[in-house]
Amino acid sequence: MTEKLVSIVNGGERENIEFKEYLSEDIHLNSSRFESLVCQLNHRLIMGRGEALYVLGVTDSGNLKGVSRDRLQESLRILGLLSTEIGAEIKEIEEYRVDGGWIALVTITKRGKSREHILIGTAGHVDHGKSTLVGTLVTGIPDDGSGKTRLFLDVQKHEIERGLSADLSYAVYGFRGRNTIHLKNPLNKHERARIVETAEKLVSFVDTVGHEPWLRTTIRGLVGQKLDYGLLVVSADDGVTRTTREHLGILLAMELPTIIAVTKIDRVEKSRLHQVVAELSGLLREIGRIPYIIKDEEEVKKASEMIGKRGHVLIPVLTLSPVTMQGMDLLNELIRLLPKRFRRHKDDFIMYIDKIYRISGVGTVVSGTVKQGVLREGDEVLIGPTSSGDFLKSRIQSIEIHHYRVEQTVSGDVAGIAVKGVSAEDLRRGMVVVKKKPSAVWEFTADVLVFNHPTRIKAGYEPVLHLETISESVVFTDVEGGYLKAGDRGKVRIRFKYHPYFIQRGQKFIFREGRSKGYGTVVSCG
Repeated sequence: MTEKLVSIVNGGERENIEFKEYLSEDIHLNSSRFESLVCQLNHRLIMGRGEALYVLGVTDSGNLKGVSRDRLQESLRILGLLSTEIGAEIKEIEEYRVDGGWIALVTITKRGKSREHILIGTAGHVDHGKSTLVGTLVTGIPDDGSGKTRLFLDVQKHEIERGLSADLSYAVYGFRGRNTIHLKNPLNKHERARIVETAEKLVSFVDTVGHEPWLRTTIRGLVGQKLDYGLLVVSADDGVTRTTREHLGILLAMELPTIIAVTKIDRVEKSRLHQVVAELSGLLREIGRIPYIIKDEEEVKKASEMIGKRGHVLIPVLTLSPVTMQGMDLLNELIRLLPKRFRRHKDDFIMYIDKIYRISGVGTVVSGTVKQGVLREGDEVLIGPTSSGDFLKSRIQSIEIHHYRVEQTVSGDVAGIAVKGVSAEDLRRGMVVVKKKPSAVWEFTADVLVFNHPTRIKAGYEPVLHLETISESVVFTDVEGGYLKAGDRGKVRIRFKYHPYFIQRGQKFIFREGRSKGYGTVVSCG
């Protein structure tokens, strides 16, 4: 056994080094497990600037266990498949004989530019400091206590004047190795383009609305943007509110790994801060989640490795202040270490339209988060469905990510796409951009859970349904057992009232009517 192997194992797993006892075709080629391993490998490559080292035959704790020759070869085959999935390759294999079998050091490299893009959606009560927190993160500039940094996100004049967000806002910053790439002049769109061009890891924030009258917009941000993580913001002076509970419920219903940031700690005494953290911890335990209070970098590292695993049970909680910058370094480091969760480049391209623009000299532009697949300039696409269920033919003129022109966009990107041959007036939010023509759906079956409702839900119930970027009135045409009440789960038939949409089995949604709300999963279409 060489000093090199001993040194690597004694150093433990780190940014671009991963320990695996073995990989099994029966276990690790399962679609969800395989996708998770692909994401993990890509993250290791990002952190290693295009190079990752896998140690096979070693447990997570660094025990030199060794494996049989057959199991080692099987593990190498699977590692090769994982590498091919993201355009990487196994460059070198070093094998070592130990008492229990074989250990291998596998060096994996990725050709060309390797960039990871994660999306984080904010949530929380109005005036709890969501936009201020994001503004400070992306610029590295302390807030002045009056929300100076939130102006870097809100784009509407009335939002700035009132100090309240009324629509989704977007922000971006990045990392190169351990270094944070901040926006130097966040009001200049060319600055955002610089981040996209230079960052090895790109972080986009979808900043939602905390004011209750705009709950519909908040749900659109949390449901329709293909987020990797949720960031729930709670102010230390205000504490947990009904909106806090409501937004947390939406994040967890959509199975988003969630981080909680307790802000404005500069405004309260320590006793008040402890009270708010204790209230949050109690709330999380009530709903079967584990609060993980982060106070140092070692806890940040552990949280980044555990969040998103074990059914999203672990919820990291940080206390911080964008004014004094206390705790901001820990949140920034946690974001740097978070791996990309969704990576479906090889599937057929799908992007749900969130916004539609008419731009002088360009024409019709649609934007949204790429759900899956790859799209390139010049590709032929279909957009729809229209009210009649048809799809419109179009061609991609250009693609931008945060005002930076790119030749292609992949799953997980927030992209703006200039489309040729279609008019903005013929498009609406909730349509899809696809390469292969799908079916338009008017009616589907779903498994639903009712969060709250004052009476009974029966056939004829008409809530608003939020699925991806779709926000449409629907009718429950049939309810299993005749009716559902708060806390009940059952199957229902649902029909869109005004337009057909493209939906698929397994997609999750929120439905609401006033304060009545529920959650569901599409079981079958048609």
